[in-house]
Amino acid sequence: MGANGYLLFISKPTGYELRERQGDLPGVGQEIEDDGARLRVSKIGPSPLPGDRRPCAYLQPAT
Repeated sequence: MGANGYLLFISKPTGYELRERQGDLPGVGQEIEDDGARLRVSKIGPSPLPGDRRPCAYLQPAT
């Protein structure tokens, strides 16, 4: 994986999904749309991947 961009950690009923993104990191509380679902950023943290220095936006379904 590249050193630029950020990751999305998406919580789903079937488990979790990790996706790479480029551009501006969304902020906590911001809603985004992914695959037709509205998701809210619950926190920003480090990448869950060993040695990956990109930030990670952790997402939950928007209610």
